[in-house]
Amino acid sequence: MIETTVESIRVSLVTQNRVVLLREVDGDRHLPIWIGAYEAEAIMLRLQDIPATRPIPYDLMQSMLAELGATVTQIMISDLTDQVYFARIVIEHAGRTFELDSRPSDAIALAVRTGSRIFVAESVMDVAGVITDTDDDEVESVAPENDLESTTTTPPEATSSSSASEEGLNVFRDFINSLDLDDFDRKKSN
Repeated sequence: MIETTVESIRVSLVTQNRVVLLREVDGDRHLPIWIGAYEAEAIMLRLQDIPATRPIPYDLMQSMLAELGATVTQIMISDLTDQVYFARIVIEHAGRTFELDSRPSDAIALAVRTGSRIFVAESVMDVAGVITDTDDDEVESVAPENDLESTTTTPPEATSSSSASEEGLNVFRDFINSLDLDDFDRKKSN
């Protein structure tokens, strides 16, 4: 398992799709996971320490776990199958460990509230991880392009044509380069 942190939430100017970028703690790769607008907002609120006027479901989950004496020890982005990411929330209670199936966006929203560590399976990072070039925001993909659906990505396909793979990579690069960080950075500095 590879430990990661939430680097940012990005928004496409064209499609308004949101992506959460998880960055390797001890590496250069990022894992982009497309998420819904509500989940993106929930993660951003917590990262920016903006209190909600009423508890949102992730705050409620955190409160319930605390009241029951349970702790979230970690979350794991554990698998990528048929273009869908899978996550597990690891909870400890009364000396027992429980693993709960979760959507990655929900697991990440809970992890940022509980201060839990976020891990990604090596096989998932190998398939869907990308390396960003900080100088010109160009993205070099470790795998072919990612799909633009919430919490999904397209795994590499076995193709005999490198031009088809390069064409898909260019679509992904164009998408990443169209993401707007201004809103996230502005809220983060307030």
